[in-house]
Amino acid sequence: MPQSRPSPLTSRVSEILGVEFPIVQAPMGWIARSQLASAVSNAGGLGIIETSSGELDAVRDEIRKMRDLTDKPFGVNIAQLFVRDPSIADFVIEQGVRFVTTSAGNPTQYTSLLKEAGLTVFHVVPSLRAAQKALDAGVDGLVVEGGEGGGFKNPRDVATMVLLPLVCSHFDVPVIAAGGIVDGRSMAAAFALGAEGVQLGTRMVSAAESPVHENFKQAICDAQETDTVFVNRFHRPGLRALRTKFSESLEREEQVDLSVLGKVLELYFGGDMEASIALSGQVAGRIEAVEPVAEILHGMVREFREVADSLAAHRED
Repeated sequence: MPQSRPSPLTSRVSEILGVEFPIVQAPMGWIARSQLASAVSNAGGLGIIETSSGELDAVRDEIRKMRDLTDKPFGVNIAQLFVRDPSIADFVIEQGVRFVTTSAGNPTQYTSLLKEAGLTVFHVVPSLRAAQKALDAGVDGLVVEGGEGGGFKNPRDVATMVLLPLVCSHFDVPVIAAGGIVDGRSMAAAFALGAEGVQLGTRMVSAAESPVHENFKQAICDAQETDTVFVNRFHRPGLRALRTKFSESLEREEQVDLSVLGKVLELYFGGDMEASIALSGQVAGRIEAVEPVAEILHGMVREFREVADSLAAHRED
């Protein structure tokens, strides 16, 4: 018999986002579109629509589809490294969304414009210095992203276990933890370190509603914890991806440009795992099966509460 939907989990992040559970889906290029994002929002989390593909006409259509697929809140990401159009902030404002994450760029570029339009803005940060810069720019909160996460990374990567409590000890703002989050146990750990929400990337790529090819999902499920590589260690941006023959051949290259992603759609949607690099975090080593988004999120919340209760039982009176 299916389990009932968990009761809401309240934090500053869930209250700001207007969601039942403070669980956010990462804005992966081409993947974070209406099919996946609506499933996350309908399950009580926050779906995010990407812009890093640069296909803004398609993004506009995906936002329209979101409103047909869900009546729940959702957000949009502005990936500044990939969207160089200076009107991107106006584009996002025109879509009528209320929440945006900004990433891979200077937080001073769009924060004021977005906030003046009434949007809530969280900026993705890989370091304490970046967190300070984002807060100085006026953001409402932070996505603190550890280096074990998949995708585009600061070459001077810092693990979530170090970065998250460091940032949270310096700033009293709502924080969403990213990198290494896959289940209720890792979510509870993030909350213990100061976060009030979590972001899922690799776990969402492998979800049943993810639009990627089954070969990609199965590669994540088959991966061990050591089966990612860090490409472009000495230049920007760094990239963490699944270990394949192609990605492993790039691991020792001193500089790798983004042309390695030129055939990424053949990998994502055609299933050719050697066509490009399959961006993924180390948590691939903890994912064993493709599951529906609702089961993932609701199972996380149940396990989170079980872990929290277990820890509370160890307290001294």
